[in-house]
Amino acid sequence: MPDNNTLAWVAFLMASTSVLLVALLVGSRRGRLDSRLRGLSGKPGSRDDPDALAHLAQTTLPRMGQALMPADDEKRTRLQARLTHAGLYGRQAMAVFLGVKLVLIVAPALLALTAALLGLVGLAEGLLVGCALGIVGVIGPGFWLDRRKAQRQTLLRRALPDALDVIVICLEGGLSLAGAVRRVTGELRGAHPLLASELEIVQREVQLGRTTGEALRQMADRADLEELRSLASVVNQSERFGASLVKALRVHAEVLRQKRLQYAEEMAQKAATKVLFPTILFILPAVFIVILGPGVIQILAIFQSIQAR
Repeated sequence: MPDNNTLAWVAFLMASTSVLLVALLVGSRRGRLDSRLRGLSGKPGSRDDPDALAHLAQTTLPRMGQALMPADDEKRTRLQARLTHAGLYGRQAMAVFLGVKLVLIVAPALLALTAALLGLVGLAEGLLVGCALGIVGVIGPGFWLDRRKAQRQTLLRRALPDALDVIVICLEGGLSLAGAVRRVTGELRGAHPLLASELEIVQREVQLGRTTGEALRQMADRADLEELRSLASVVNQSERFGASLVKALRVHAEVLRQKRLQYAEEMAQKAATKVLFPTILFILPAVFIVILGPGVIQILAIFQSIQAR
């Protein structure tokens, strides 16, 4: 049983956490009340009240994320770049991400302490499990960002040659590059929605005054993809020197398609190595049990019969 000092500390942590959550909930409900009043006043831009849980997450998590906000500008810029590469473009993306990270760090420890206080588990075991899950909460969101970035890059890498083929067809038909991008955005929305959404951002930046090459360069920086950087370089050189954009894009599409084929072959070669470990750990032991099991049983029966004699 835990001593009185431990119980006092657990009670203090639970009380302080409860006060913090109540304060955050009150602040979030005040935000909901303000939004409802704006809706009743008929001001433009007001919309229906979203789901309560989603609204609670949108209002509470950014407040919690301020506790983990990096003080150094370089660290904050690096984290913002990672969020951008993962496709999290929202204004409060960093605060929400840090809020979720704080919840994943603190919640396991609080649950473990509560379980230990209720006598469900031992105090030492609860603290050990809570600390282990808290460590997972520290490093887990970073791995999630890297995985999301890799998935986005894979989808863009697969979709880019098809988009360039459609752009070349539109340019040969007499459309400008901006018009071709607009047409591709509509045509590829069903097959490649991620690339279509990125091209919508490119189209808006072009409408705001940037050149198509600069907008594509910004898209490459958002995705951190070398294929998009090379595409932006091709478009910039064509705009600067007046070269034939159709021929350059056709050659570039063929190069990207060849790279996509090489990437697929590389992943196929890696698959054999990746399958080796599950085979050794899970399949081979079962095969050995099936093959050697009856023989082992017979040998044990023989030994038992010999000992009985």
